[in-house]
Amino acid sequence: MFRKIIAWIPNSITCTSLLFGSLATIAAFHFNDLLWGLPCYQWAFICIGISAVCDFLDGASARMLHAYSNLGKELDSLSDLISFGMAPGMLVYNLMASHPGPAWLPFTAILIPLMGELRLARFNIDDRQTTSFLGMPIPANAIFWIGAVAWMTSHTYIGHWPMAVLVAAMSSLMVATNLKMFSLKFKNFDFRENLRRYVIIIAALLFVITGGVPGLAWTILFYIVLSILPARA
Repeated sequence: MFRKIIAWIPNSITCTSLLFGSLATIAAFHFNDLLWGLPCYQWAFICIGISAVCDFLDGASARMLHAYSNLGKELDSLSDLISFGMAPGMLVYNLMASHPGPAWLPFTAILIPLMGELRLARFNIDDRQTTSFLGMPIPANAIFWIGAVAWMTSHTYIGHWPMAVLVAAMSSLMVATNLKMFSLKFKNFDFRENLRRYVIIIAALLFVITGGVPGLAWTILFYIVLSILPARA
């Protein structure tokens, strides 16, 4: 009985991630409505952020407790699709729909969960992506959109057509098999082996401290550039 309880801890964390991803999707459709003093798009940011923390913890707990399972793997992908595909996609959709422009262009935001689903399916059947990724990870895409939406709500909306192009470009990166990106997970804390991971953490702190939530978008763009640059031996 105790072993069964232990085995369900990672799956419970994964389901928590799915719960908050679902709440983020609901919040996205109340974009500018206030809830407990915050506009709902900010609650969507918070919920996606909690999902990202859970996404890290479920894998960490599975490794620590040796509680791997095929069920957990499937739950993780399904949760990621909602929390990091559907939720940011609907956040972008409602941002676009709240501004004047061609009525059909906001529907381009559906590319985010569509390409996210393809990215997750490919990841599940590709044994080459154990220590690095082929294409941008779907959580990174979600974090980019939190930062981008935050920037546009606090500065200026860039327009429907530029948004559609940006959505298509970022969504394409998730399925770009020629784009090799390093994993952010640490196997140890050796400085030379994890140099790029330490650099991205420092950069993220600097971007967020100086730019607030929009700094998350710059962090992901920097992550992409850092992945493209050749790693030192």
